Amino acid sequence: MKKEDIIILPNPHLREKSAKVTTTDDATLLKLIDDMTAAALDWEASRPHEISAALAAVQIDSMFKVVIIRSDFDNKDSNEFTALINPEIVKYEGKLVEDYEGCLSVRDIYGHVPRYSKIRVKAINHEGQEVRFKADGFLARVIQHEIDHTNGIVFIDHIKDAPKAFYTLDDKGELEPLDYDTHIKDNSILWD
Repeated sequence: MKKEDIIILPNPHLREKSAKVTTTDDATLLKLIDDMTAAALDWEASRPHEISAALAAVQIDSMFKVVIIRSDFDNKDSNEFTALINPEIVKYEGKLVEDYEGCLSVRDIYGHVPRYSKIRVKAINHEGQEVRFKADGFLARVIQHEIDHTNGIVFIDHIKDAPKAFYTLDDKGELEPLDYDTHIKDNSILWD
């Protein structure tokens, strides 16, 4: 798959809940994970200042609770992702921390989003085994973002201080504020 296969708002599937995966003993699931990885890496190859941290299956228009998370956020040369099937957050911990987020399905817009600093996660791996783990910091943020996708929630839905919370990247990869009234307020692509 290519970056063009990643759906973007206002595609209504991004606002729908994904279905649970009922069997992991299926070549179709492995192909889905491979397709997600290929699309994420192709998107990343077109972005000089960003990594593809993660992707949910819904973002390539497959309505299943599957997400992939990059194994090493600091190394753009590492193309390894970990698949989480039917992921869920068992417990939110720590405090709410606001930080910047972007999304492959929300083109060129970034926002200041509150997320819990620590979470406990339960999922199934690609071999069908249950996994449970704790995540904190950026990994916790990424997992919360992707699990939201499986529930029809996009990061912009969490932004409370709308007039001051939206950004775009300049040519050097630096975040710069977007004018809310000009670029966001009446943008039906984001809100419909």
